Formats: sequence, C-alpha cells, structure tokens
Amino acid sequence: MRTCLTGLLLLLSCAHAPPSPRSAPRFSITLPLATGPLDGRLLLFLSTDGKTEPRDQLADADSTAQLFGVDVDALQPGGAISLDDGVLGYPVQSLAQVPTGDYFVQGVFHLYQTFHRGDGHTVKLPADRGEGQQWRTAPGNFFSAPRRLRVAPGETVRLALDQVNPPLPAPPLDTKYVKHLRLQSERLSRFWGRPTYLGAIVLLPEGYDTHPNARYPLVVSHGHFARTLEVFRETPPDPALPPLDLPGLLRTCPNGHEGAACTEHGLDRLEQETAHALYKEWTGPGFPRAVVVSIQHANPYYDDSYAVNSENMGPYGDAIAEELIPFLEQQLRLLGPWARGLYGGSTGGWEALATQLLHPDQYNGAIVSCPDPIDFSRFTVIDLYQDANAYDSIGAWKRTPRPAERGDQGQVRATIEQSNLRELVLGTHSRSGDQWDAWEAVYSPVGSDGYPKRIWDKRTGLIDPAVAAHWRAQFDLARILQRDWATLGPKLRGKLTINVGRADNFFLDGAVTRVEELLRSIQDPPSDARFDYGASDEHCWSGDHEHANVISRLTYTQRFVPQLAAHWLATAPPGADTKSWRY
Repeated sequence: MRTCLTGLLLLLSCAHAPPSPRSAPRFSITLPLATGPLDGRLLLFLSTDGKTEPRDQLADADSTAQLFGVDVDALQPGGAISLDDGVLGYPVQSLAQVPTGDYFVQGVFHLYQTFHRGDGHTVKLPADRGEGQQWRTAPGNFFSAPRRLRVAPGETVRLALDQVNPPLPAPPLDTKYVKHLRLQSERLSRFWGRPTYLGAIVLLPEGYDTHPNARYPLVVSHGHFARTLEVFRETPPDPALPPLDLPGLLRTCPNGHEGAACTEHGLDRLEQETAHALYKEWTGPGFPRAVVVSIQHANPYYDDSYAVNSENMGPYGDAIAEELIPFLEQQLRLLGPWARGLYGGSTGGWEALATQLLHPDQYNGAIVSCPDPIDFSRFTVIDLYQDANAYDSIGAWKRTPRPAERGDQGQVRATIEQSNLRELVLGTHSRSGDQWDAWEAVYSPVGSDGYPKRIWDKRTGLIDPAVAAHWRAQFDLARILQRDWATLGPKLRGKLTINVGRADNFFLDGAVTRVEELLRSIQDPPSDARFDYGASDEHCWSGDHEHANVISRLTYTQRFVPQLAAHWLATAPPGADTKSWRY
C-alpha cells in the first residue's frame, strides 16, 4: 500500500509541476527599425486563421487568436526580447501549452512614454497619438507582417518587427456644418506634465451663418473617441457600397459591430444612408436649431476620460466644465445652462448621467442610454460591496464563474475572468486600453507606484474592499443620488431619461433597475425621471421601440435633440430667448 501511495503522489506532483523550460517553444524578437531605448509592451499573436491579421483576431469570443505579452523597459537598439513559458498568455496561459504546429505569427510593440505627472508620480504609459488609444493602429507602433511559422517544444522562433504603423491621415477638413475645435487645457497640462488638449467636433445648425443675431442651445453628445462626425453626411451614400440586406444584417450584426459580415450585408450603406437622412432632416424646416458637440478626450488609459475628475486620469471633469464649455460659449453664440443638454449611450450614457448629477445647475436634461454600471452593487453581475470575488459566485459547496457577456439568446460569450485575463496580457498596471482597466483607471485611487489600485486581483478575482469603498464614495451614481438627494432632487426634477435593453449583452440593465427603484422610492421631491426598457433588446438599446439597435444606434441626434428642445421650451426661465433660434 505504501508503495502504491508513493507512486500516486509522485504522479500527482509531476502533473502539477511547472513545465520544464526545454519543453516549451521560445521566441526571440527584435525591432530592427528602433533607433533608441524603448519602453512598451511586446504582444505576440498566434493564429490558425490566415484570412485576417492575427492582431485583428484578438477578442473575447471563442474564435480569438492566442496572445502573449511582456513589459519591456529601455530596450536598446539591436536588443532582442525573449519569450518563454514564464510569459503570461491568453487564453492559453503558457507557451508550454501551445500544441506543436504551424501558426500565423505576428508581433506588435506598443510604445510607452514617460510621464512626470503633477502629482509627483512618474509613470510609463501609452500616450494617445491622435488615434483614440488603439494599440493596433497607434502611429509609431512596431509590428511584423503575419508569417506562417513552425512552433515546437525546445525550438526558438525568431521574429523581426520590421514595420511601423504610419502617421494618421490629414485632419478632417471643416465644412459649413462640421467644425473641429481644439483647446489646450491648463488643468490637464499641469496634471500630465506636458501640453494636453481637449477636442470638440461641432455640428452647427442650419442657418448659423445667415442668422448672426441668433443664439443657440448646446447639446453635448458623449461617447467614444471619433476623429470626425460619422453620423452626419452631406452627400448621398457611395453607390459602390454593397446594398442593404436588413434581415441578414439583423441576423449577423444586430448591434452594428464592425466586421466583414456586417459590410457584406450592407452596414456601411445603412450608416451612410442614415447619416445623409440626418443631414436632410437637420437642414429641413421644423428641426430645432441647436449646436451639437462631441468631445475628444482620449488619454493614456482609454479612448475617453469618462468626463470626471480622476486620481489617475486627471481633472477631466473640471477641464470640460470650466475650460471647454466656456470656450465653446465664447466661440458659438450659445444660450447658457437652461438650454444645455446631454445624451449618450454605453460609456457616453454613464457620462451623460454623471455630468448631469455632478453639474446639476449647468445642464437642463440628460438622455441616458444603456449606461455603464450606475449602481456598483450591480457592477454588471458583481456586487462590489457584498461579493468577495469578482470572477466566481462562491457558496459553501459550489462556485460558479460569472459571465461578462451574453448573446442574443442568453448564451455566455465570455466570463469576467477571461476578459480580465485578456486585458492583463495586453497590459499590466491597467494599461490594456480596454474596458475593465478603463473603469479601474477612472474610479480607483492612485497607488504608491503611480498606477491605479486594483479593484480586484487580476489573477484571482479577489475584491479589495478599501478600493471598492473609494469607488462607492466617488463614482457610484446611485449612492450619490441617494446621499445628496436633499440638494440634488430639486435640481434634477424632470431632467432624467434612462433607457436600457432587458437583454443587454453586458448586463447593464440590472443597475438601471436598481436606480429606478431608488428614485421611485424618493418622493421629497419626486424625480419625475423617465425609465424605458427594451423587452428583449441587447446593447445598446436607446428607447426606440420601432427599430432594431443596428438602426436606432445611428439616430440619436434626430431623436434626442427635439426631445431636449421640447424640455427646454417647457422649462425656460422668464425672459429667456426662446425665439431667435426657432426659425
């Protein structure tokens, strides 16, 4: 019996022992075009699909490419970067687990810069280079063309990243209706220790140039980074585009995600048709004459700052409220706070609500669609205050992985652990440029090393209650409403509209329901907030019961500007100019 047990223990210890370095393939990667010491993140992609570049296949879906990543500090010209089985990967976590075979291999080097911040911290981060914080396309990033290579245990694969992402195209030209403004922010420049800018894409109303005495309402459209206004098109659609196949589009691309299948079924044509329809409605009779502004505030952590003050991203909330908005008021003949509103979806939805709550006297109406979690007790499917672990629901006898994304029939596309592992491999210290890291960068206190404190351990999912308490005090919008209702209530009455689909792919409907329950329970004063739910609609449902998301996501401006204008006219203070802009 002792002999059998000894053999069994030996077998188990071998099964759990770390793989021998000789049992794993190795990679040696060089950057022949590098001219000086470089900091950054080396990303190595393996794929069995040669139809597209491996770097474009990384996703939360089961069809994802394989990724390995490693931080690089002060790489000297001619130096090589080695990857072995100690380097973390996603979804397979070690090179030792990669089966022997031929793969399409590609490398990317995401450049970091050193920031000497105004808070005294020195950090290395990927500066936005005008592309909206996208590691795939960031100008100056090194990469290699995909090559089909043999990967086998004990062998070293050599790869040269001998190509560089090109500079961005020339800035978009201004037109009669669309202007691109830029302002250097004193507050943000002090925080980041270098000149830092806010951009504004401005949609001017019909007749702006021929009515010099008119003053106009302002609508701030919050959302992800864009270089120009894609939802407004003065010319008809390109006749060479594939025709619209709406049934096929709804089947393969219900929320308007990019991809070959979407293009094949006419998504590009739909987008251009809808943008041209907005142009015709915008310039036609009867449409409210207002200025619509989309803010550009990409930063080293994300394509968007969430429009609030953050210990890690800087004082974007103050910069927008106290620098950008006054700048726009001076430039654009605007009416002021009583005729100023907000709308947005997803990240933009959270921003629209947060801006209205944090600056209640400066805005008169927020239309909020499918917002990022607005109650952190329903942070997607996590209760940050009661749950000990973000990745698993844990009982005395059972633990169940938490989903991060669901499909149209409720099928799980990815777990929270999988999504966070992907981000960790893309970048340590919250530097992936992706969603979970973005929330962490916005909401968390700064750590002693200058980077955001983790809300949970990326490897284990263990939640840090102290960080959660900071999130709650500063950025849990439900808690802010509840805590400050005595002063907020009179200023918010009738200003809030919140829409979400009951089948939101990222489980954002739970937090909206919680906030509705909270506001329904408060009657001193009542909120008069409007909540609307799409019974079986996915992300990002915006209150349109007549059209699918693939269409309604493109029609925010033509639906929401008239809705806000009606609210402004109904609530205009005595003596307000309600006529000069109504022509």
